[in-house]
Amino acid sequence: MTISVNTNAGALVALQNLNITNRQLSTVQNRISTGLKVANAKDNGGVFAIAQKLRGDVRSLDVVDQSLSRVRSLVDVSLAAGQAISDLLIDLKEKALAASDTSLDASSRTAINEDFKALRDQITSIVSNASFNGKNLINNTTNSVTALANAAGSSVLTVLDEALQLGGTIVTLAAGDDVSTSALAATNLAKVNASITNLNSSLARLGTKSKALDIHAQFTTKLSDALVASIGNLVDADLARESANLQALQVKQQLGVQALSIANQAPQTILSFFQ
Repeated sequence: MTISVNTNAGALVALQNLNITNRQLSTVQNRISTGLKVANAKDNGGVFAIAQKLRGDVRSLDVVDQSLSRVRSLVDVSLAAGQAISDLLIDLKEKALAASDTSLDASSRTAINEDFKALRDQITSIVSNASFNGKNLINNTTNSVTALANAAGSSVLTVLDEALQLGGTIVTLAAGDDVSTSALAATNLAKVNASITNLNSSLARLGTKSKALDIHAQFTTKLSDALVASIGNLVDADLARESANLQALQVKQQLGVQALSIANQAPQTILSFFQ
């Protein structure tokens, strides 16, 4: 082997190995500080691209969950209002049946009629106030509402307006109906009975939609969790392994520094040739 004062091959090799160790050490330290083995496209372009797509899907599913929550809340408000109207119709049935009794005296009929009208008008109040987020699903002003069902926005869940206002196809009792006579009471008793039957069907439809929204929201949450776990499998660092690698590389770094120091001292042996 040629001994030269101009070229120290041993030092060059030691320096190359030390640089490799330093780069590996920097990678491990970055993984430990970020918790990621793939923090950017430079680490692994293919895996990073897949992870970014999955992250986009997770963010989209968050939007889907928000959409489902809004529609679920609207349907729940509509259900609560519908159930309140159902209770009122039962009370109205009682009043109409009582007013159909021909033996009632005038004062009793008047009292029953006033109660009937107050209960009737309460339906209008409930319908007009059953709003959520600017939408009302029971006053015939909203044809339908839709909730996003997937991350692509290509699928939706639709809930139709039930139109529970007075004088409609469900609540057939009209705003001006009363029980001031036994004949009117009998007529409106039939309307109340029909309204109760119609309303029960309406509540069943709303209940079914509410359950469907709940089930889909649970599915969306599980899907989002699965995607998050998949991202973790792709890009998360094994910190136990990285900790072991860190200790090993730190020892290698120290040995590399010592090897370079020894290699740098080699040319000094040339001085002994000239003594």
